[in-house]
Order: sequence, then structure tokens, then C-alpha cells
Amino acid sequence: MSAALTDLNNKIIKCNLCERLVEFRNKISKEKRKQYIDEIYWGKPITGYGDSKAQVLMIGLAPAAHGGNRTGRVFTGDKSADFLFKCLYQAKLTNQPTSNYRNDGLKLYNLYLTVALKCVPPGDKPTPLELKTCFRFFKSEINFLSKVDIIVALGKIAFDACLNFYKENYTIKNNDFIFSHGAKYKLPDKKILIGSYHPSPRNVNTGRIDVKKMVKLLKEVKRLLNNK
Repeated sequence: MSAALTDLNNKIIKCNLCERLVEFRNKISKEKRKQYIDEIYWGKPITGYGDSKAQVLMIGLAPAAHGGNRTGRVFTGDKSADFLFKCLYQAKLTNQPTSNYRNDGLKLYNLYLTVALKCVPPGDKPTPLELKTCFRFFKSEINFLSKVDIIVALGKIAFDACLNFYKENYTIKNNDFIFSHGAKYKLPDKKILIGSYHPSPRNVNTGRIDVKKMVKLLKEVKRLLNNK
């Protein structure tokens, strides 16, 4: 990882700017889920991780209470991670089909994974001010990940958060960007924004998203990169 990203991640981990989020992440870390009662929760902001020279940036909304907030790595140690990494592995974007702990040997290929909000929010619902406060980190990530050509937003909320970030820096209209699985849009800085259903248990269990659909989208991402 580049020195600039390493420095940024150290700043992210130390952030205590949003009082509500600090209180909630600490509360979760003390109360714990029964199955993880003997584990020490991370309980701090979550950084992005992966290939710092990646052409693909994948963004979720925020860490899960007993996933990233527990393990210290986004999409790690929860049901969403189980589904997502099974698909990423089939699309040859990772070296293994699981993401369980920070030091489990996982490697991402041409992919950097992050979240718009670095702390777990109550009810998975951050306030607009919390998102805006955290965008300073996302902006730095975008700047440091200079090779990124495609942003894949996991879920409508992450998709909208990405648009709101771009609205801070460019004149764009949300109505020109309609979320759907596989929808592709060119952003003002020439990057391509692609929508994807979130790999949550709710979406997987209802059949809104399945392995076949997700792998198809990921292979389309790779095809777009090959045609650049």
C-alpha cells in the first residue's frame, strides 16, 4: 500500500469527530453478540483495503455492527461478506472465497474495497452531516487511488452517497443517475459508476441477488476495463 494511503488510514482509525457514531461503535463493542462474546471488538473507524493501484473501487455504505466493527475490516466476518467474496473469487478478483478476519491472507486483485461512512451507524442509517463529515476521507481515497476507472456501489444508499460526494465537487443531478443493478453512468471525472444490489442476507434470501447475477456484473466490470 502507498505511503499516502497508509497515512490516511492511520488518520481514519483515530477519528472521533461524530459523537453519536463514537458512542454507538463503543456500545456495540462492549455489548457484543453472544457468538462473539470472547472476542475483542475492533470498535474503531474502518479503513479501505486492497490493491492501491486498482482500477476498480467497490464501495459499501458502512461497516456492519458485528462484521467490520468487530473484525476491523469492511465486509469481513458477516453474511454479506460470505456472499460477496464467494462471488469475487469466482470472478477472479480475490485469492480466496472467504473474508473472516483481518489477517486471514486475503488479497484483492485490481480491486480496492471501502465504505462511504467509516463507522457503524445506529440502524444502518447515518445522518447527512455524518456522511458529509466522512466524505473528507473518501475524497482522499479517490485522490490517492489514481488508477481507478470504475466505482461499483453496493446498494442504493452507497450509490446515493457516492453521488452526494460528487455533488460536493461537481454540478450533477441525482435524477440523471437512477439506481438499478448493473446500471452504468459516466461521472464528471470520467469514471464509470455502476450500481449493484447490496449482498445482504435480505437480498440474497429473497432472490433479488444471487451468485449468478453478481458474478455476471463483476465479469462485466472486467470486460469494461479490458475495452478501455
